[in-house]
Amino acid sequence: MALAAEWLRRASTEDIALGLLRGFGGEGATVNGYNLMNGAQQQFSSEPDTVALVGRVGDAWAWLVANGCVGQGLHSSGNWMRVTQQGARVAERPDAALHLQAEKLLAGDLSPQLLRTAKPAFARGDFETAAFAAMKAVEVEVRTLSGLPDSLVGVKLMQAAFNTDGPLTDQAAEGGEREAMMKLFAGAIGAFKNPASHRTVHFEDPIEAAEIVQFADLPLRLLARTAARGI
Repeated sequence: MALAAEWLRRASTEDIALGLLRGFGGEGATVNGYNLMNGAQQQFSSEPDTVALVGRVGDAWAWLVANGCVGQGLHSSGNWMRVTQQGARVAERPDAALHLQAEKLLAGDLSPQLLRTAKPAFARGDFETAAFAAMKAVEVEVRTLSGLPDSLVGVKLMQAAFNTDGPLTDQAAEGGEREAMMKLFAGAIGAFKNPASHRTVHFEDPIEAAEIVQFADLPLRLLARTAARGI
């Protein structure tokens, strides 16, 4: 085992897990959790905090299993497992833990419109397209439900759909709430859809891109509720 005791004491569980993963080999490499723990016990037996160090390795192994980086192989049995396709992909990325955190944000129940374009684009690592597609889905849904013409786009479409007498305005809501709803939709489109329409926007942070996709899910759910009440 190439993990140093001092590094184990200060590293995060994710970093230890990735260190182990990169030492296992590529996709399909066989690994044994029992042997891993036994090896850690032997390696750190002379350290004053042996139990804690072995525990850190155990935590990292649990992280790898929980995140689908190691899994059962066709011919493996007992404690033998294999490095999965996801595990191999994660091992190749210097920011692997960040990507996994971002993917978890989109692992829940998203609106169907986001499953068609935004989520697949995110899975490919095309974060700019994912963010744009998510907000485009909101724009398309607003136009579909409101029946407003194609000449209205972006913020102007949101304002027309949700103004005081707009086709998507909840007339039963209080005036301030109606205005806030219009600003919510207009702000979302103006901040996250319009810039990508006009220029190249670089999304280098997968967490930020995932949060934009996730944020688009809220107006889509609100629109579904509007459609359900018959507008």
